[in-house]
Amino acid sequence: MNIVKRIISGAIYIAVIVAAILLLDNSPVMYLLVFPLLIVLGVGEMVSMAKDDATQSWLVTFIDMLGGVGLFVAFYLHSEFEHMQRAMWLLPIAAYLLLRTIVQLYRPSQNAVHSLERSFLSLGYVALPVALLNSIMSITAPRLLLGMFMFIWLYDTGAYCFGMTLGRHRLFERISPKKSWEGVLGGIVACIAGAYVTHTWFDEFFQVPELTTWVGLSVVVAVFSTFGDLVESLIKRTVGVKDSGNIMPGHGGILDRIDSLLLVSPAVLIYLLLIGPKIY
Repeated sequence: MNIVKRIISGAIYIAVIVAAILLLDNSPVMYLLVFPLLIVLGVGEMVSMAKDDATQSWLVTFIDMLGGVGLFVAFYLHSEFEHMQRAMWLLPIAAYLLLRTIVQLYRPSQNAVHSLERSFLSLGYVALPVALLNSIMSITAPRLLLGMFMFIWLYDTGAYCFGMTLGRHRLFERISPKKSWEGVLGGIVACIAGAYVTHTWFDEFFQVPELTTWVGLSVVVAVFSTFGDLVESLIKRTVGVKDSGNIMPGHGGILDRIDSLLLVSPAVLIYLLLIGPKIY
């Protein structure tokens, strides 16, 4: 029954992400609803996991969620409206920094350093990588963003199948005892195979001319998906929880679903900037 729930919730998640990206050709509305929602849920889970013994303030959590959405909106404005007057796109970020630090003055019962660390970690670890999707999209076509997600899902599938059937050698037992080198290699193979299939049969749809670009993207996604998974495992092990939440049946929390994305996003942005004109 758990595997059925996992498949259904995973399929719904994938369908929503695919729709949000594909509909960008006509309207950004769904995109601007789905990805900020991921930030809100992810920031909420991160703040909850990282809380100490002090009473959790709903106001601070709300401000952090709002700050995460503001970060996403700021990067969206910067990528979509290059003619914006000076640095107006930075307004949501500056407003969050002012509001969050001032509010802390009125929370005398909390450890100020721990509270601010918790807030800024949630934005840096969750909101910023999701906001960088806008930067990736601004230097490519939206459909290449879909290709990035496709490789994340292929990696997860390949790593799971190979790890379950062939996994013998532990990858990082101190942090994640079940992950294996065989799983990682299986995920990489699945991504590279996906890159070849994409280039061969869907080149016109994705509009990325070179196979080497796709293979490079698939390898970057595979490598940093591994690290993204391990980093979230480290956080959960540190705070002593099994899942980041329970919003997705069979998966846990939203962070358990987007953990790979949180490191893949900045890594892919660096990759695309370095290869330059090959992406056009």
